[in-house]
Amino acid sequence: MSASPSMRAVRITRHGGPDVLEPAEVAVPAPRAGEVLVEVSAVALNNTDLWTREGAYGVPGDPEARSGWRGPIAFPRIQGADVAGRVVAVGAGVETSLAGRRVVVDPATYDSEGPDANPVGLMGSERDGGYAEYVTAAAERVHDVTASPLTDDQLAALPTAYGTALGMIERGRLRKAETVLVSGSSGGVGLALVQIARARGAKVLAVSSGPKIDAVREAGAHAVVDRAAGIAEQVRAAAPEGIDVALDVVAGGLVSEGLPLLREGGRWVIAGALGGHDVAFDVRRLYLHNAQLIGSAMHTPAHFELLMDMARRAEVQPVIAAAFPLERAAEAQKELSRRAHVGKIVMHP
Repeated sequence: MSASPSMRAVRITRHGGPDVLEPAEVAVPAPRAGEVLVEVSAVALNNTDLWTREGAYGVPGDPEARSGWRGPIAFPRIQGADVAGRVVAVGAGVETSLAGRRVVVDPATYDSEGPDANPVGLMGSERDGGYAEYVTAAAERVHDVTASPLTDDQLAALPTAYGTALGMIERGRLRKAETVLVSGSSGGVGLALVQIARARGAKVLAVSSGPKIDAVREAGAHAVVDRAAGIAEQVRAAAPEGIDVALDVVAGGLVSEGLPLLREGGRWVIAGALGGHDVAFDVRRLYLHNAQLIGSAMHTPAHFELLMDMARRAEVQPVIAAAFPLERAAEAQKELSRRAHVGKIVMHP
């Protein structure tokens, strides 16, 4: 534990552009009963950081309302959901053996106890996150990965992107030998979907843009279709019998274009709206073919534990696109929003 009572952090005091990210010197948080204090080694960036900063999530009944991930934000807020680091102090009631352990933090808060609980809050939105030298977390939400051969940067890349990907795959019930379509495949969640689906034994068709196709193929896609050249036609050529599962972080027009590509009993899983949140489609493509449209927000505790088992065995290999010092958080978020990279962007406090 640092002897200093203060730490460097980057926080937002209002919604807006990258200029609202403000470096600050704040008090080191003290772990409460049942919590630990984690010294942050690496924090990964996600689209949730951008949309929380912008207030782009809306609220039920008012899609244009400015909001964090699940509602209004209590400012000031330290951003950053994805943390890898080391436990340096424990609160009352926590096993002292956790101190010194290398950990990944599950960033979600859940609606109930139990392995299948739903996430209803997110570190960096509903509570302070990892754009800082230290962060507190509930002891049951830190996972010991001391023995993992993955780097701290790779471990930090896992929680939101790979957790979201694994949640989509589990909710979509993807099985070995099924054909899966992955949209947005060069991003953090997309690459995670490609890697995990390939590891599950699925045939992976990925949608990407021309300059990134080789990187997506290297991540494990069996075939990559260019999103600029007529997606439906390319998918029909690559999978003439149709697709079993679509893992979609784009939505928008892709949903209406893609639903007819599903085989009987197919599942279309949505966990993002990079292509737009207003979607229109022919509902007959669902009920006449026993298809399912499934929403998927992040992961359950059971999904996250499964992900951590994969991390301990290095069964996934997150791709790190760039690393920035914490003081350049605004620049890092601008780089993320440009979407010219493949993989994850991380920061080091």
